[in-house]
Amino acid sequence: MSVTSILPDQAMFADFKNQCLSMDNYYKKYDDSGMQVWVEQLPANKVKGNNVPKTHKIKCKIVTNDVSAATMYDVLHDGTYRKTWDPAMLESFDIARLSDNADVGYYSWLCPKPIKNRDLVTLRSWQVIDNEYSIINFSVKHPKYPPRSDRVRAISFLTGYFIKPTGPKSCIFVYLSQADPKGDLPKWVVNKVSQVLAPRVMKSVLQAGQNYPAWKQKTENFPNMKPWLYPWQSTLPTMDPAELSIQRADSLENVDERSKMDEDSSYIASK
Repeated sequence: MSVTSILPDQAMFADFKNQCLSMDNYYKKYDDSGMQVWVEQLPANKVKGNNVPKTHKIKCKIVTNDVSAATMYDVLHDGTYRKTWDPAMLESFDIARLSDNADVGYYSWLCPKPIKNRDLVTLRSWQVIDNEYSIINFSVKHPKYPPRSDRVRAISFLTGYFIKPTGPKSCIFVYLSQADPKGDLPKWVVNKVSQVLAPRVMKSVLQAGQNYPAWKQKTENFPNMKPWLYPWQSTLPTMDPAELSIQRADSLENVDERSKMDEDSSYIASK
């Protein structure tokens, strides 16, 4: 990321791609039906006493033979379509356009009881180079969208997707995320939920990709409307990126949910 702008630069996209493709310091948690899930394993020299990060990076990869890379990219951008396939979504909308390949948006999702629902305000940026597709996001502060009392404001340190075609209708699809759900939750809950949630998200996205072409062809879904590919189609208001700042985790309140977890930890553990 450049010094003068909050917007991601080419170095950040290149680093994200490298993280998606590298297996260094990861161990496999799941491997079934064409999907693999890895969890970051920190080197011993970075783990000192109780100074262990609350959140680990989660990486998921799907190799699909019936959805093109371009289709998966469209699915991840199409907010209207997401309302039809994302069962966890509580509320989602784009706030403003920052550049031809960046915007800022709001997303909230349902959490399993007794955990409170979470939300995020993120800066999202994307690019297509040599038929490889990348989308990345991270949490930002927006002056008009502060934390809400009925939801816990979570943090995305870095979350995104890397898609590489392997044929006309096949691709490798990687999801990488390091996020902090905030709240005063035990580390095991944070990592348990993230390790369960990531594969579910990937399976939902894959099915959505399989159904997207038929859905998008319908007249009411505006088949030719794809502002992520054609920036001039965007109807979002523009915003100066300088009005945003990085959302730091330590600046948010830690809502105490430990007592509720103690009462109903068996529910989370079984998920």
